[in-house]
Amino acid sequence: MKTLDRALSKAGLGSRTEARSWIGAGRVSVNGRVIQTPDHWVDIQRDKIALDGKPIHQREKIHLLLYKPKGYLTTYKDPEGRPTVYDLMPELGAWVFPVGRLDLDSSGLLIMTNDTALAEQLTNPEYKVPKTYLVKCATLLSGEQIDRLRTGVELSDGPTRPAAVQRIRDGAKHSFLEITISEGRNRQVRRMLEAIDSKALKLVRTSIGPLRIGDLVIGKYRPLTPVEVESLRQANSVAHNHSPSPRPHNRKRRTLRGSKHF
Repeated sequence: MKTLDRALSKAGLGSRTEARSWIGAGRVSVNGRVIQTPDHWVDIQRDKIALDGKPIHQREKIHLLLYKPKGYLTTYKDPEGRPTVYDLMPELGAWVFPVGRLDLDSSGLLIMTNDTALAEQLTNPEYKVPKTYLVKCATLLSGEQIDRLRTGVELSDGPTRPAAVQRIRDGAKHSFLEITISEGRNRQVRRMLEAIDSKALKLVRTSIGPLRIGDLVIGKYRPLTPVEVESLRQANSVAHNHSPSPRPHNRKRRTLRGSKHF
């Protein structure tokens, strides 16, 4: 059972906000009766739901990998007219939504899809799906500060889980880190740096579970392969059942030292 607005969104027709607007306008019927209450409960398998008199059907699943640039919002429309990730895919012609968020000043891997089941798994903190970021810090970090990131720091919404943290290199004034977390709190990596008296000057998400951004050009997107989609589904299951926290991978240290992202 799902609420009517969720059922329309799950069918891949649009966002829940759009669905609530259609319902309020009297454009949606259930079993031949117009329903104007978005929270009306429906059984997708048994109830006959129609939009503008046309029965809704489950849309073909779309899974995209977008390299979000800095300066773009992960929202459909911005009241202030700022650019959004949808401006990067005007020709798509189908409704997709971002899985999780990257803030305005962050860049990197963003999954766009209409697959609500996969999205819920990737964003559910119980599954502990690892997300990896490259970070340019505002200061040089001591070993003690990095250890605090690894063991967990106290934030306004509670302590963080242990994180996998590697020092990639130190410049004259800045430390460069790779941080892997298994949570998805708002601006979490930035707040973790602030909790140890530093800041993130640049933040790039490079992977979600087994999916990596690779050589994708910034501002571009590509479809995920069936193998990649299945690997994400499997990663959810493995992380949920077996992996209590992300672990560092030594081989990436060599790869990221010359990374294009920094």
